[in-house]
Parts: sequence; C-alpha cells; structure tokens
Amino acid sequence: MNYPEPLKKGDTIGICAPSSGITDIHKIKRLEFAIETLKSIGYKVIETESVRKGEKGRSASAKKRAKEFMELLENDDVKLIISATGGDFLCEMIDYLDFDKIKTLKPKWFQGYSDNTGISFLFNTILEIPTMYAQTIKDYAMIPLHKSLTDALEIESGKEIVQHSFDLYEKDWNPNGTNPRDAYNLTAKVEWKNVIGGERVTMRGRSIGGCLDSLLCYMGTKYDNIVNYIEKHKEEGIIWFLECFEMGTADLYRYLWKMKHLGYFKYCTGIIFGRPLFIRDDYDTTFNETVKEILEDLNIPIICDADIGHVSPQMAIVNGAILKITSENGKGTVETVLR
Repeated sequence: MNYPEPLKKGDTIGICAPSSGITDIHKIKRLEFAIETLKSIGYKVIETESVRKGEKGRSASAKKRAKEFMELLENDDVKLIISATGGDFLCEMIDYLDFDKIKTLKPKWFQGYSDNTGISFLFNTILEIPTMYAQTIKDYAMIPLHKSLTDALEIESGKEIVQHSFDLYEKDWNPNGTNPRDAYNLTAKVEWKNVIGGERVTMRGRSIGGCLDSLLCYMGTKYDNIVNYIEKHKEEGIIWFLECFEMGTADLYRYLWKMKHLGYFKYCTGIIFGRPLFIRDDYDTTFNETVKEILEDLNIPIICDADIGHVSPQMAIVNGAILKITSENGKGTVETVLR
C-alpha cells in the first residue's frame, strides 16, 4: 500500500468539493467555524474555488471539479484533503481525473464519506492509496470536537489507534442543527449486533468499502478493479465495511446478491455494516434480516449497526488498512494497522 506521509501540525489541509458544494448560509457558517477550528489546532487551511458554489447538485462542472481536486493533489504543501460535503454526482468527475499522473505524485490523505466513496474506494482499489472514510469538513465546526473527529486526525498523523464503539448515537438526523457549533444530538444507545458469528465476533483483514449507494455506480465499469485487488490481498483476507444512505431492503438484497455473484466476497473474513440513515423495510423485512438472509451462506462473521457512516458519530475507517475488529455484548472495537 502507498501510504501518505503522516499529517503534522503546520501542514496544509485542502478543502474541495468533488460532488456538491456548500451554499446554505448555515452550512457556510459551519464551514467557516471548521476552518477556524483546524487553524486553532495548528494546521493551515486552503479551499478550492468551487467549495461555496452549487447548481443542480454540483459545485461546478465535472471537468472543473476534477481540475481543482488535481490541483490539491499536485500541491506539495497539502498533506490532507477533506471534502466539503457529499452529494450525488461525484462519478462525473472521475472521468477527468488523470490516474497516470496521480501515480507519479506523492500520495496524500483524502477524507470524506457518502458520495466521496468514489474517490476513497477507487484510490484504494486502483492506486493502492489508503483513504479516510470519515466526516466531511463541516463537522469540525463543533465545540468541543467529538472524539471521532480527532481520531481521524490521529490516524492521519500516523498513529495506529484502537477505536471503541460509542455509547450513544444521533437517532434524529438534523443536517442543519440550530447553532453552527452544535455537537451531535446523541440520544439513542449504540448496540452493535452480531448477525452471524455468535456472541463474540472477531475479524481481521485488509479493509475495502464505503457507501453502498455510491459503490453501485462503479461496479462493472472500467473503474472496477475489485477482483484483482482482493486477489492481490488474499493472504491478508478482506474485510468489507458497508453503509447505506437511502434504500429499501429489497434493493439491499439485490445489491448484495450482485456483489456475491461478481465474486467480491472471495477471501472475505468478515463484513461490518454501519447504521443505515434512511431504510425502508420492504415486505416487512428489516435491514439486519435482509443481510442475514442473503449473506448467511458465506459462513463468515457479520456485524450490523456499527458506528460507520451517515448516522453520527462514525468511526474513522481507513479504506485500505489492516483492520482488527471485535464485537461482543453490543460493543465493539476497531484497531487500525497502517501497513
């Protein structure tokens, strides 16, 4: 794996908008407070031209988004790139990224989730550059910073930490909140569920995954290098981490069926699912029931309702690192090994 240099105080963090931009006044305030917070910690911060722009779900044209992203990659001062937000159309700009040029550059950390899976996942599976599946820039506005936010920075600084499942999660999602510096509204008890594998589940392997809604876009295209990737890392084993933004359980069943038949779960040592944000229980079947029904014949441990993805807080998951995961009595740990 081509790991980026560890992030250090005094380094520059670049903010870009490869999918949507930030135009809402409240969210712009969060962006500004987030920049202020990162500067107070000791980092320099720059943002690309289109971060505060938006039209029809895009911050700019596909070519311009790719150009701005490449500019940050080519800027030697920038050591970490954090996405402004998610969206729906990041896939458009992938066609304009110069993958051959990226291979010649020093790798650097990229952080984001949801639609940012397009960069996070492809950088891992095509370029073997690990990426950070974690919060976008706006969450860094809160005071004090939630541990999940500082954990991401710790790992990007080269530290191999053990993350523990959180006590509470944000059940009622409010993307705007009332105050730009509001912390997460943590009201519901976190409870990891071992859907397959018994009372105590353990798994170890090279991580691969992201937002399932976004991953579907790349499966079967010229950007799909999954089979080659897992074949290369078969001796280490593969851990899939997956989470959903919005879909029905019938959709979930079909998508996981497709992944099985494409051979994506070969050499898989376990799968961990984050809490879905918007899920529709089609045919009176729940998310966890669907996962068990379609994946039970893999005979590998499967965890659901983990602290990954859209339902905050989310653990900082490195796409491409070795993960050691345990789950027992509703609680879990994720150890990240950067090799």
